[in-house]
Amino acid sequence: MEELNVFDELLNLLERKEYVKLRTNLSELNDADIAAWMEKLCEEHMLKLFRILTKDQAADVFSYLDSDIQQKIIKSMSDKEAAGIINNLMADDAADLMEEMPANIVKKILANANADTRREINQLLRYPEDSAGSIMTVEYVDLKETSTVREAIERIRRVGVDSETIDVCYVLDSERHLLGTVALRYLLLSKDDDVISNIMHENVITLHTLMDQEEVARQFKKYDFTTMPVVDNENRLVGIITVDDIVDILEEEATEDMEKMAAIVPSDRPYMKTGVLDTYKKRIPWLLLLMVSATFTGAIIKSFEDALSVCAVLIAYIPMLMDTGGNAGGQASVTVIRGLSLGEIAYKDVPRVMWKEIRVAVFCGITLAAANLIKLMVFDRLDLAVAITICLTLIAAVLMAMLIGCMLPILAKRLGFDPAVMASPFITTIVDALSLLAYFRIASMILKI
Repeated sequence: MEELNVFDELLNLLERKEYVKLRTNLSELNDADIAAWMEKLCEEHMLKLFRILTKDQAADVFSYLDSDIQQKIIKSMSDKEAAGIINNLMADDAADLMEEMPANIVKKILANANADTRREINQLLRYPEDSAGSIMTVEYVDLKETSTVREAIERIRRVGVDSETIDVCYVLDSERHLLGTVALRYLLLSKDDDVISNIMHENVITLHTLMDQEEVARQFKKYDFTTMPVVDNENRLVGIITVDDIVDILEEEATEDMEKMAAIVPSDRPYMKTGVLDTYKKRIPWLLLLMVSATFTGAIIKSFEDALSVCAVLIAYIPMLMDTGGNAGGQASVTVIRGLSLGEIAYKDVPRVMWKEIRVAVFCGITLAAANLIKLMVFDRLDLAVAITICLTLIAAVLMAMLIGCMLPILAKRLGFDPAVMASPFITTIVDALSLLAYFRIASMILKI
């Protein structure tokens, strides 16, 4: 409630055109909170408010804004004003913005940006999308191994204000090879005349510029770092990645996996900002594919029409068998996909995974069959032979579903595909067909139809 009152007062100041007081009040607020509030304003108020911010605060607030809002602000400015914003952004944030903007606008902005900014942005844009090089920033503090602690602290004071972080400094030789790291706290606790080479940490964990961002996130999780250096093939430091970038990666990758598991072509835009036609285009390819593949299920049922006419009661339990198999396969696939994404499961683990899923399937199948048998005999009052047919099919469906659910994602990963593609909808279609085949085979053996 207090926060709402603060922003209501700011809006009143904006409407009353008390810009000096408004700028003073804005300077006392968190940049992320200002950005979140600005996104709720009408475009006229938003653009006016942004121009009231101080030069430094404007760049900080800009980095927190949604990409669509950023583009509106940039387009409302002159090329020189836009270049001023770009010059004050961290290089990775500026590169992300350039990727979103139309090419003609990017060309104008870069033409007015300073040479260092252009060089840094172009350096980041040349790396493949979703690689460590594309998400790193080039603003960091580097030190010489021959420097003293006093010289190092003086350098931090000079360049630290424009760096992404100063918690960790990187020790380089004359050719920018990474020799080690030194934490700021060690500098503060060391003597002024201590040499950096004597206090630096030499065993440095590094990321490669071409490493996939999912693997980057796993490295951060494994080592529990807040920042990590990025090096090229010759071990030259080219940038750093900080944990705030990892949070964005985790959200992006989780969203992408969820969309693939739901048989949707991944989108990089929020749901509420994706148009109807765009949403349609993302969903229809998989729906068409799954619809066509589901025709196999219909073909199987049609081929057993004669058997079903002899024992029509079997038809009533087809949905239950298919749904149970699909659910079992979905559970297995999600578990394995999660293990693959975390690096807990590899191709060499196939025998262990299969053996585990077989045992789980047997336990689950027997439990479900026992519960179903009671229901079929007591409530549905079916013939014992029919009830046994349904229960045996249930066990078979669960076993097949869990084996398929665990194997397809691993196979997809082995072939270079995203295992999330082999999730519930795709597996359910396969399991449905196999469950029906098992159902009719078991029925023909037990019921002699």
